[in-house]
Amino acid sequence: MKLILKGGRVINPAEQFDAVADVLIEDGKIKAIGQDLTAEGAEVFDVTGKLVTPGLIDMHVHFREPGQEAKEDFESGSKAAAAGGYTTVATMPNTKPVVDTAAIVRSLEKRAEDVAKVHIRIIGAVTKGQKGQELAELGDMVEAGAVAFSDDGHFDPTAKVLLNAYDYLHTFDKVIINHEEEPSLVEDGVMNEGHRSAMLGMKGRPTVAEDIAVARDILLAEYAGARVHVAHISSGRSVDLVRQAKKRGVRVTTEVTPHHLTMTDECVNLYDSSTKTNPPLRTQSDVDAMVEGLKDGTIDAIVTDHSPHAQEEKDREYIYAPSGFPGLETAVGVLFTDLCHTGRVDIPTIIEKMTWGPAKAFKLDAGTISVGANADVTVIDPELDWTVDAKKFYTRGSHSPFVGRKLKGKAVMTIVDGKVVMKDGKVL
Repeated sequence: MKLILKGGRVINPAEQFDAVADVLIEDGKIKAIGQDLTAEGAEVFDVTGKLVTPGLIDMHVHFREPGQEAKEDFESGSKAAAAGGYTTVATMPNTKPVVDTAAIVRSLEKRAEDVAKVHIRIIGAVTKGQKGQELAELGDMVEAGAVAFSDDGHFDPTAKVLLNAYDYLHTFDKVIINHEEEPSLVEDGVMNEGHRSAMLGMKGRPTVAEDIAVARDILLAEYAGARVHVAHISSGRSVDLVRQAKKRGVRVTTEVTPHHLTMTDECVNLYDSSTKTNPPLRTQSDVDAMVEGLKDGTIDAIVTDHSPHAQEEKDREYIYAPSGFPGLETAVGVLFTDLCHTGRVDIPTIIEKMTWGPAKAFKLDAGTISVGANADVTVIDPELDWTVDAKKFYTRGSHSPFVGRKLKGKAVMTIVDGKVVMKDGKVL
């Protein structure tokens, strides 16, 4: 199978390449990048005025398998990923049962192979049942194909257990993704603690809960010489903790979500649970710190923390509704609208944090559009105007704070292993 993407702006952060060029794809690989490319029998797509980038990567999604398929499954989740321009995603282990054995990892990999439109990588749990007490089958899960480990949704309260996990996984050079909130400071909290929570009369989750957890886990990783990845960072102080740790040579990376880059706790509405996230939406100064961290290289990746819930779960009072919302199909539009088109962050930086950044952080064979690389490619129309309509989502989750918003910028083609899996918003 041969494809030629003709006349697009090719951005390849891995090689700092940014120029108008053609891309020839053949037999699932990038065959050539250059001017006026031709190939007998190739299907030609005119992508003039569009961006041609490495396939987008999201290392933090919740596809709910096994056990919660009513919210999402690998088929619906992978379609949402393809619709959003993603070619590789990694699904978190806080499922029912928890992904804490090699047997579950293998079964999920087989399931992904059978039904997924994109590459789905499996993240295993750090501890059995994510209870923070006893290490899970870490080595066996590595051999089964687990790409990383996390007790996401839970802060591991025992420093000794986490240190043991760091020591063990250091042998395999695998990273632990830590959910950072000191539990004793966030009990029953439903939004950021501050002026807005006081005005609404809701219990808050203070940024210091995140800061304390980030500081502890960085210090433990530094002591062990291990790799640590801070999940969905949201506090300005935490960003600075990561920044300073990187300067010391600590093997720390971090990620941020589109909503923590663009929304504040002022967006919280008692009558709309879609803004309830964990960690919560913070203040404008925190958002500014996220943007600065993105620009100066402190933050390595942008993730969606795609977290769909059943309709009846989210249609409840704010304090009782679960945290999270689907983000794969809106991420590009939100980032381009609120960051690129406003001049806050340039396009190459956004592309890097959605491709090469996460590939480097997790040592994936992905995230580049170089000759010889796997042909995972995304085509983005940066000028496309569209309105977010939950009825058109491929995900099973419908509650999003972006529903009804007019956005500018959208993925218009997703290519996985040289095959077009999404074109003009339609998953094929």
